[in-house]
Amino acid sequence: MRSPLLDVSGAVPAASPDDTVAAHYGDPYGEQRALAAGRAVVDRSNRPVITVSGPDRLSWLNSLSSQKLDDLPPGVWTQTLFLDPQGRLEHHLHLRDDGETTWIHVEPGTAEALVTWLEKMRFMLRVEIADVSADWVVVSGVPGDDRLIPRAELAAQGPLAGLWAYEALRIEAHIPRYGFDTDHKSIPHELGLIETAVHLKKGCYRGQETVARVHNLGHPPRRLVFLHLDGSVDELPPHGTPVTLGVSTPLEADPEAAVEGSATPGQIGFVGSSARHHELGPIALAVVKRTVPVDIDLVAGHVAARQEVIVPQDAGRNVQVDPELRRQAAMLARERKRPNLM
Repeated sequence: MRSPLLDVSGAVPAASPDDTVAAHYGDPYGEQRALAAGRAVVDRSNRPVITVSGPDRLSWLNSLSSQKLDDLPPGVWTQTLFLDPQGRLEHHLHLRDDGETTWIHVEPGTAEALVTWLEKMRFMLRVEIADVSADWVVVSGVPGDDRLIPRAELAAQGPLAGLWAYEALRIEAHIPRYGFDTDHKSIPHELGLIETAVHLKKGCYRGQETVARVHNLGHPPRRLVFLHLDGSVDELPPHGTPVTLGVSTPLEADPEAAVEGSATPGQIGFVGSSARHHELGPIALAVVKRTVPVDIDLVAGHVAARQEVIVPQDAGRNVQVDPELRRQAAMLARERKRPNLM
């Protein structure tokens, strides 16, 4: 639904899937500075709003998703994930409960599939699901500062900052966006979502086996990185731009780093989101193979980039085995292999 704030003088529509709200209102950097200082709000009315009501809502959502929600206090914003059976991201929800209803907002274009799946999972539980996007919208301050207001009040909001300002601050804060900084293979550990959207000690949910296995025994195959882009290049690398090793970096630095089946020789990842920051200049988030050295330069398309670690190479594998137990296990194994002479 087209935002009435696109009728404000100077408003320029954002690109799809955000084209129903403004990218900026004529002063992108001024709007960004105002937003960072807490003096502006961002129209994010393109994000669908879904409600779940009924006495079983929190325990039901808790059983389906990655976050512990059964004891969520009223008024507290949190995040949760719906995963597929292999632990890959299907939906990223931002939500809060008001004591009677759980309010959820999600990425543009994902509400219909989410509501359909939730309806299938209701069974005999006392829950009601509704898409209320026609009546309620999201407005935000800095990333993480969200409010839900009636759509009828949207036109009265201000001072305004466009979505470009919000996205620049989001990237600066290392916050991944579903559908931009993810693909069909993304798992929570790769994106640093373990800290914000996953509870590691809650009960079972779909995809939990992968989360637990990576956290305790392995490493994610890829990692999210922050990129400082070469400011002498006019254009920003768009979503999906291949990331390769820097031109001055010998390929021998990581001979197994290239993405299998990639159409771009030497590709080791892809650009998710990019923006122009009012202080940092051009920046981006990218997903690269975990084994790529953290101290080498990269290239995003044809733009040189210096990486900054978000997800460390040693993410996961948190189980610590006592060396004495390892020694005892090895001795027992040797004993079992000895031939029985009796």
